[in-house]
Amino acid sequence: MNESRGSSEARRRRPAPPGPSMTDVAALAGVSAQTVSRVARDEPTVRHETASRVRAAMAQLGYTPNRAARALRYGHYGTVGMIAHRLARTGESRTVEAVVEAAQAEGYTVTLVDIASPAPHDVSAAVARLSHQDIDGLIIVRAESATPDTLALPPHLPVVVSDSRFVGHHPAVAADQAGGARAAVGHLLELGHRTVHHLAGPQDSTPARQREEAWRAALAEAGAAVVPAVRGDWSAASGYDAGTVLAADPEVTAVFAANDQMAAGLVRALHEAGRAVPGDVSVVGFDGIELSAQLWPPLTTVEQDFGEIGRRLVDLLLRQVRDGENLADTHAVVPVRLVERESTAPPPAG
Repeated sequence: MNESRGSSEARRRRPAPPGPSMTDVAALAGVSAQTVSRVARDEPTVRHETASRVRAAMAQLGYTPNRAARALRYGHYGTVGMIAHRLARTGESRTVEAVVEAAQAEGYTVTLVDIASPAPHDVSAAVARLSHQDIDGLIIVRAESATPDTLALPPHLPVVVSDSRFVGHHPAVAADQAGGARAAVGHLLELGHRTVHHLAGPQDSTPARQREEAWRAALAEAGAAVVPAVRGDWSAASGYDAGTVLAADPEVTAVFAANDQMAAGLVRALHEAGRAVPGDVSVVGFDGIELSAQLWPPLTTVEQDFGEIGRRLVDLLLRQVRDGENLADTHAVVPVRLVERESTAPPPAG
């Protein structure tokens, strides 16, 4: 009886058999262990069919790459964290998409947290969640109301922010918001419009504020009247609501909308009010989304290079992760360009 108990205790103390290894996965998938390692690191050099076969073998065997061992061997986990807000907005979603593509091209995966609000405590809470995971660095897509003083970040964690307010604290990448707004206003004034009305974005948005400030400054410098802005929330519906107000004002002959979606709603409101675009009112948008070319009339817009923004964000982050560079004072400004289409023309005679 004692012998039976001793045998049971010995079985309980016996270590569990080792799980499936990389060699087991390689044998089942019919590839080398090096190929399995590249698939585990999400390297883009592996053919899609081969990578699919390796992942199927991993799933069948229940194999999970040892990320801690990988970090010890290669010095990094191969994953970056990203925090974004309001992914339904075109600018944010396009930026996130660009970051993911750029990271994958460098062999990194992205762990994304979409926060409910841009308040500092929400951003800091998301940072805390991500910092407990195996990430090599962090990309923050528009911290909005957070500031370098209010945003709590773990020490020594490489960070890059798509927000120029963090220069001197963290490397930053931003599109040339002011230059784009000035180009839009300048284009409309050159066509002969005496002033340009503005359909602004929400007040809690840094890009919206930058575009509004540049619109106001461009009008003042040109000696044109600075009229009160109307405000939307980036959505086409808010552009339509603001458009009903603008359409009722016969003095409105040119409108610079802070994004293309609001511009689309504005154009509809003008049409329903019997005001032709561009015969009665010229409209310029901002962002350069694909939809802008398919509106009627096709929309003149300030086009952002979201692909370049994503590449710059990833490049600045990985230079910190891989090379240990101190880039706190780095501010990359990505140029924009005015795309002229059929929604703008000289003002109506008289």
